[in-house]
Amino acid sequence: MQNAVQRAGVETDPDALLRDAEAEGGLRVVVAGEQAILREENGRLTALHSGNGAGFGPVLERVVLGRLDGRPVLAASYDPDAATAPGVQASDLRSIAIQGLVAPAELGMLAQAKSLLGWHARHRFCAHCGSPTASASAGLRRDCPACKTQHFPRTDPVSIMLVARGEFCLLGRQARFVPNSYSCLAGFISPGETIEDAVRREVLEEAGIRVGQVRYVASQPWPFPSSLMIGCICEATSQDITIDRDELEDARWFSRDEVALMLERRHPDGLITPPPMAIANHLMRAWLNGPARIEE
Repeated sequence: MQNAVQRAGVETDPDALLRDAEAEGGLRVVVAGEQAILREENGRLTALHSGNGAGFGPVLERVVLGRLDGRPVLAASYDPDAATAPGVQASDLRSIAIQGLVAPAELGMLAQAKSLLGWHARHRFCAHCGSPTASASAGLRRDCPACKTQHFPRTDPVSIMLVARGEFCLLGRQARFVPNSYSCLAGFISPGETIEDAVRREVLEEAGIRVGQVRYVASQPWPFPSSLMIGCICEATSQDITIDRDELEDARWFSRDEVALMLERRHPDGLITPPPMAIANHLMRAWLNGPARIEE
């Protein structure tokens, strides 16, 4: 997901940036419940709103995101009723990304806003002493007035991997997936675990396949609620699949030709891949366009 915002940091006087953002000329990303509020500008939808957010009701939470073309940007959450405000369109983040409702450069900004606002909603109390916490540093931190502990937003790392073996790759599906959809395997990285070890462990646990070399390809923020998908291509050293039915409904080897047809929605059995905005789609295309084997 692209993000055109120059991020704010706690060392950049975020409170001053917040004051600028609330003044005329500031921009804001508006979230109502679980939905982002979009408006039309020059014939297309945008997630950026000018002004102080009048018309959406009382602000529940505010977080400074940074600057966009020199203009300060903040994210603000409102009651779900704000989604019914006149002249706007409400949509969840998945639908916005899949349908391409806003410019690509706004997707990362929406992910940033949703992750930060969601973190505030889930961290109202201090994990150290249990006292209520308060937003600080323009939403980039929460402070506990009782024990003085400072809390910062966290990101959960997730490994997602395309497993390659010669001219074939391993894809799986969970029962909750769209019918006929296959994707890359994925799983959270455990404490004290490297990305490479997480890839090898997850593939072995879910599909019974052993993995050797692992190559990093790309990453993608996934704000459901605050994950970072770390995309890799790895080399299988075994072939026989043993599916963990608690994790996967199915897993199988697909040829390069099959994957190409799935990406193009032309597979004879109607099999498909995740949409282009998903990192799994990117990993499949990287494998198709790259060498058959991972190079040293």
